[in-house]
Amino acid sequence: MKMDIKVLVVDDSAVIRKVFTEQLSRQKGIVVIGTAPDPYVARDKIVKLKPDVITLDIEMPRMDGITFLKKLMKYFPLPVIIVSSLSAKGSKIALEALSLGALEVISKPSAAYSVGDMSIQLAEKIRAVSKAKMMPLPAERTGDKPEGIVTSKALSTTTNKIIAIGASTGGTEAIKKVLTRLPANTPGIVLVQHMPAHFTTSFAGRLNDLCQMNVVEAKNGDTVTNGKVLIAPGNFHMIFKRSGARYYVEIKTGPLVQYQRPAVDILFRSVARYAGANALGIILTGMGKDGAAGMLEMKNAGAVTIAQDEKSCVVFGMPKEAIALGAVDHVHDINSIAQKAASLLEKI
Repeated sequence: MKMDIKVLVVDDSAVIRKVFTEQLSRQKGIVVIGTAPDPYVARDKIVKLKPDVITLDIEMPRMDGITFLKKLMKYFPLPVIIVSSLSAKGSKIALEALSLGALEVISKPSAAYSVGDMSIQLAEKIRAVSKAKMMPLPAERTGDKPEGIVTSKALSTTTNKIIAIGASTGGTEAIKKVLTRLPANTPGIVLVQHMPAHFTTSFAGRLNDLCQMNVVEAKNGDTVTNGKVLIAPGNFHMIFKRSGARYYVEIKTGPLVQYQRPAVDILFRSVARYAGANALGIILTGMGKDGAAGMLEMKNAGAVTIAQDEKSCVVFGMPKEAIALGAVDHVHDINSIAQKAASLLEKI
């Protein structure tokens, strides 16, 4: 018999604790076993109730969420979803939390995110992280250091090739491992990471500081060019287009696709239509099916495709679905995907 996923809600806001408890109680297979107003109460409830997943506010009294997260990942690693405001400060701290072992981030209900949309996405994130492979936080962290840069003669002569990347749970760190290995003359990259509005701004800024390529949050009409990475803004779909010899993106709102906005499928399908055999598709760690059907369309249009392997995925969901559909040409460990992409671009 399949057991319900047990969730502990940690937030200093009584309103948020109430909203999360009410909304999650309506979701099949999820049960809120308790709430806590601060990390000290949370610590005792973790020991007593043994939750499968924790939702964690990052701005709390007595002990902030980051300090608590570090202790939790060192001594009692559990799947954690960070709950944050849409402020620039909140986004930056949330990204730090992801680098410290948290698996997902979600925004508190706001003008940008209705309670209904938030509850659907939160439930999906809970289901995703409940299946994640958790490892204790290393005692010594080396920090964000660029990886060895791959080399390819073909990259310097590429003018009309593009790379499309999709990721979800665990994707922020997986994307970092791929992009920090790519040289400045890599073909233009269009990228969807499931992430709320405003958080993608901080995510792009963090990657831009680490990468040889120029990494930005995409704006409507941005041109896709060599040496540039365009990240879909949170809460908006990104569509790849072509006008003559120019590749560009459109940023649009719209319904959730596979419970997501932005959706990888939306991006991949547009890449299949407008880039065809000039594209390379990469699907990384994440739960669900988003990106699988779109990647199959890319492959059928002549694109070459890569999926992250099960061993190196935090959640082997999206890559597994793409592989099952027959949409994947190559399966690789996250640390070898950048080099494989460079070598494949020589043949496109």
